[in-house]
Amino acid sequence: MRILLTGASGFIGSRVCAALAAEGGEVRAFCRSEPPARAKAAEWFPGDVTDSLSLARALAGSEAVVHTAALYSYARSEARLMHAVNVEGTCNLVRESINAGVRRVLITSSSCTCGPVPGRPANERDVAPPWELRVPYKATKLAAERLALSATDGRTDVLCVNPTTVVGEGDARPTPSGRMIRDLLHRRINAYLPGGGMNVVSVDDVARGHALALARGRAGERYILGGDDVPLREVFAIVLAAVGRPPPRWPLPWSAVYAVALAVDVSCRAVGHEPRLIVRDEVRLSRIPLYFSSEKARRTLGYSPQPAAIALADAAQWFARLRAEEVGTGRTLVPVH
Repeated sequence: MRILLTGASGFIGSRVCAALAAEGGEVRAFCRSEPPARAKAAEWFPGDVTDSLSLARALAGSEAVVHTAALYSYARSEARLMHAVNVEGTCNLVRESINAGVRRVLITSSSCTCGPVPGRPANERDVAPPWELRVPYKATKLAAERLALSATDGRTDVLCVNPTTVVGEGDARPTPSGRMIRDLLHRRINAYLPGGGMNVVSVDDVARGHALALARGRAGERYILGGDDVPLREVFAIVLAAVGRPPPRWPLPWSAVYAVALAVDVSCRAVGHEPRLIVRDEVRLSRIPLYFSSEKARRTLGYSPQPAAIALADAAQWFARLRAEEVGTGRTLVPVH
């Protein structure tokens, strides 16, 4: 099958590219920068999802499309860019795919469009709490998902996968999930939210989930690709144990952390900067444990992720090796955001 993959140079996209190639797909990479060798892309089409003309050219002859390109950020200064990439870019991709006669379009959405739900893991029948839609990233991912699933002509199947908190090797930018691990290892985080938690999954399992969804998923459906629900203190403990350090000892109530985040947000914006550590929207989204169920993907796709503890430990050890190389060479290999 000839597949066009957007975002193939990204953390998730490069792994999805390799997973599709391993299943025999001829994968055309559509992204601004050249995908890494590990992606095993058959071709590279330089381009941007906000440019419909370059998309149309790259789509010629494609039988399927996998859309992983997105801006994953909690920086308020990037709200307009998030809308352009996440919403308008997805609309361009689906429209041009239909025009090109593509048979299947798989959209990489986010579990944040499904919840969280107080008191239990959220599933694909759930929706995001309205008060959380004030977070630009979350609002744009939900808008993109809804527009994509409603935009079909009856000939093109459109479906979604919804990854949870994705961790693993190669998150060099890093994503907000990777930055959490990096900041723990760099001793920038020394406390935890006692009521917090998240569903953690390996990037390689998410990549395999994409391949399964493309092959077996049903049009109009969404599939949560997650791992295990883990309390936040345990997440931090696993990460630190992987590098021989004790878990954090200081619990902090959410209300206190959010008050600090508000103050930091106001002071940083007064001087034209984005907060780097205590980010208002990240704290806002930690009010309810980010727990999700992947039972539907397990049952219908054959999805089977590894334990979250393994994924976290692997990610921590990769960041530790990267840090050691950074210190040894005197160069900054992991950008600080």
